[in-house]
Amino acid sequence: MSEAPLGVAVGAATDTGLRRKINEDSYVAEAPLFLVADGMGGHHAGEIASATVIDEFSSLVGRPSLDIDTVHGAVLRARARVEALPPGAGAGAGTTLAGVVVADVGGEGYWLVINLGDSRTYRLSGGELEQVSVDHSVVQELVDSGQLDAAAAGRDSRRNVITRAIGGGSDAEPDYWLLPAERGDRLLICSDGLSSELDSPAIHAIVTAESDPGSAARRLVHEAMVCGGRDNITAIVVDAVWVRTKSDDGSDHDTMPVGGVVDTADGDTLPRAVAAGGF
Repeated sequence: MSEAPLGVAVGAATDTGLRRKINEDSYVAEAPLFLVADGMGGHHAGEIASATVIDEFSSLVGRPSLDIDTVHGAVLRARARVEALPPGAGAGAGTTLAGVVVADVGGEGYWLVINLGDSRTYRLSGGELEQVSVDHSVVQELVDSGQLDAAAAGRDSRRNVITRAIGGGSDAEPDYWLLPAERGDRLLICSDGLSSELDSPAIHAIVTAESDPGSAARRLVHEAMVCGGRDNITAIVVDAVWVRTKSDDGSDHDTMPVGGVVDTADGDTLPRAVAAGGF
């Protein structure tokens, strides 16, 4: 079996929030996959859709890395499974999907970011926080076209109307980004229950203040609750502990000694589909 191109430490947390009766968010936070799915549909349908998607991707856990064809194949299978959900057990529901997988490009470690919907992936690198993913939402389209000011987007009544999803009548393709990984990178993947409560400066302050990824994930969820907790909230924080690169002579070398994946996720915040044995 080939070696992983980068090693990570990861923490994750999720909460139903203060206004919802059930948590329709599902996630997987085990190398090489760090993904959040935010279900839509209500009456448990959204919960089933998001868990179905995460269950499909969870079959890839444990591989050293994934390529875009493998990831896209999982998207297609997940979509087929969601569209096949029977009446009363998720039929017609949909879910977002956002996150990052570990990729190997020419022997070097990369982040492969995927997005469908308005869950988000951020990257903290060199002290700067950048939103990598672009929301698939009506409000984002209005901002991009100049019809809506970015400052007003968070207050717009259409902010929860998304334009791409898995299921829910959408057959739109995901967006992908391929980013070279660097030791010290910190990735945040979250549902909109977090990003709608905490703006970028607040997120930046937390992910820079908390050195442990598990503590950072838990604090992000807690602060989103304090700010209103109007939706389900999920956060995954992934740190690049070491990254394999190519030296000038073409041989491999590591920015830190090679070791196994460090998982600091709480035992009580396992991916729902994995904990339940899938569907």
